[in-house]
Amino acid sequence: MRKSLTLLIALLLAAAMVLAACGGKEGGSATGGNNASGNAGQSSGGTSSEGSSGGSASEQVEVTLSGWGASPEEQELLQQTLDEFMAKNPDIKVKYEVIADQYQDVINTRLIGGEGPDVFYLDSSEAPKLIASGALEPLDDYVARTPDFDIADFEEPLLNAFRGEDGKYYGFPKGYSTLVLFYNKKMFAEAGITEPPKTWEEFAEVARKLTKGKDVYGFGVAPEAARQMYMVEAYGGKFIDENGRAAFASPEALRGLQLIMDLRHKDQSAAQASDVGTGWGGEMFGQQKAAMVFEGNWAIPFLLQNFPELEFGTAELPTVNGKKGTMAFTVAYVMNKDSKNKEAAWRLLSFLTGKEGMKIWTSKGFELPSRKSVAAELGYDKDELRGAIVAGGAYATPWQGGKYLPIIASNFNNQFVSAFLGEQSLEDAMKLAQETANKEIEAMQ
Repeated sequence: MRKSLTLLIALLLAAAMVLAACGGKEGGSATGGNNASGNAGQSSGGTSSEGSSGGSASEQVEVTLSGWGASPEEQELLQQTLDEFMAKNPDIKVKYEVIADQYQDVINTRLIGGEGPDVFYLDSSEAPKLIASGALEPLDDYVARTPDFDIADFEEPLLNAFRGEDGKYYGFPKGYSTLVLFYNKKMFAEAGITEPPKTWEEFAEVARKLTKGKDVYGFGVAPEAARQMYMVEAYGGKFIDENGRAAFASPEALRGLQLIMDLRHKDQSAAQASDVGTGWGGEMFGQQKAAMVFEGNWAIPFLLQNFPELEFGTAELPTVNGKKGTMAFTVAYVMNKDSKNKEAAWRLLSFLTGKEGMKIWTSKGFELPSRKSVAAELGYDKDELRGAIVAGGAYATPWQGGKYLPIIASNFNNQFVSAFLGEQSLEDAMKLAQETANKEIEAMQ
């Protein structure tokens, strides 16, 4: 009797396993494509060494990808990129989630709680802190076994923005923009100016010449750390020192920043956007209340769409102290160190930041490719408006500064604006900002 019962149980278990297997195949094939919520179906690895796994939908591994919101056109491009990845790797299903608000706070909370995505966006300004926390997977070993993933193809400043103090890479940039000079061609022509200024001295002269009282300013300034860090460095200054403390009150740093103040207070040729009732530099420039501004790639579609009659050009920023300089803003794809699907996550990450995926993602110019070969293939390096942005990628200062950057930047911004408005001297403002920031940092130790 006992033997019969044992045999019966064994047969029932076997039948259940067969049914479960059939159900698994059915479910896998049903979830392979895209749905209205934007989750992507299957996708492919980005290199010939990894290639397509040849797996079937029934053997799918789900990889979660998180990012922030973007325009419908950008979302469509990302979905197209993910679709291409999935078509080549039917064994991987990508579940994409848009985190609409408080992106970095949400990511940090999920990582702490062990619920972070496999792959996610990381802004360069947040990278040092997250790398130091140990939450990210180092990618050097993955690169070593992926011969076609050529890291020398990335612009070096962008690549190094996601490199840890241990020398390892923790992310690869998906795109970027640098700051360039936007100039009003009609105003230049009317003033007899035949080309954009190449040095700061020429720039200051042009700004004075194009200023018309308070109706039109020669230069529209963004008086904030994210735009002025490279000016701090122009004469050898440091925005943040090797100990992670504010250091922008040094004589060298002040010398670069004083150039901005001189345009405002001596020449009266510079104003910030709020001075003329606008929200940001692109709007100020579009409304022709500033003849020149320093903006990035994001301003091009904005101006073309909202000010179609405006005739404008771009150029690399004028040199300061005989040296080229600009800011770079970049975002990487990174991998969660606690991911349970690291090989599949790498295949996704390497496709998105590889030549094939990056070419799709950057094909419309909403974001520029961080790979030099892709920028050249798509013609951005010679593009009339974007060529200057691409050129700056080789020498730009990435917007980042260690784990205390938010504290340091906030204090800088408050006091720099105060000096810009004439409420105190630049030296007093920067000393106060530096001291306050460093006291706040020490209080956190």
